[in-house]
Amino acid sequence: MSAENLEREPLFSAKNKKLLLGPINKDNPITIQVLGICSALAVTVKLEPAVVMAISVTVVIAVSNLVISLLRNTIPPRIRIIVQLVVIAALVILVDQFLKAYVYDVSKQLSVFVGLIITNCIIMGRLEAFAMANKPWPSLLDGIGNGIGYGIILIIIAFFRELLGSGTIWGIHVIPKFLYDFGYVNNGMMILPPMALITVGIIIWVQRSRNRELIEKN
Repeated sequence: MSAENLEREPLFSAKNKKLLLGPINKDNPITIQVLGICSALAVTVKLEPAVVMAISVTVVIAVSNLVISLLRNTIPPRIRIIVQLVVIAALVILVDQFLKAYVYDVSKQLSVFVGLIITNCIIMGRLEAFAMANKPWPSLLDGIGNGIGYGIILIIIAFFRELLGSGTIWGIHVIPKFLYDFGYVNNGMMILPPMALITVGIIIWVQRSRNRELIEKN
C-alpha cells in the first residue's frame, strides 16, 4: 500500500515542485507576502553578509518546518507557539555558534541580526500556516523554497547596494579606476537603509510588471 502511495505522489510531484519553486517568484515571502522586510533593510549593505544571512535563514526555516511537521500530532494546541519558538531558538543558537566558529568576521558584521532570526515572521508564518498541517517532506520543501525566495531578494538588494554604494562585489573592487578618473563617484546613499526599501520597491514593481496576474490577485 505504501508503495502504491509513493507511485501516486512522487517526491517531486507537480504539487511538491510548486512548494519548492513557488516562493522564488509568484509567492515570494518578501515581494508578495511582504514579510522579512526588516532584515532586508539591515544586512544588505554588503553581499557577503547577505548571502550568509540567506543561507542561515534557509537552514533554520527548512529544519524547523521539518521538526514541527514531525511533532505536529503531539503538540498541544495551547502551547504550539511556545514549542515553535523553542525549536527556532535552538536552531538559531546552533547556526550562530557555527558562524562564530567558521566565519567570525561575517558573524560580527551580522551582529544581533542572526539572533533576530528567531522573530522572523516568515519562519513563524510557515510553521503555523504550513508545517502544523502538512507532512514532513512537503514541509521541508516549503521551508527550503521560502528560504531560497527570501535569500534571492536579499542577494539582489545587496548586490546593487554594494556595487553602486561602494564600487565592490564581495569586497573586491569591480568598477575600473579609469571611470573614477572620468568623474564617477560611488553613490553613498545606496548604503543607507532607505535605499534598501527603495530597491525592494523596484523589485516588487518589476516582478508585478512581468506577472500581471499578481496585480489582479492583490
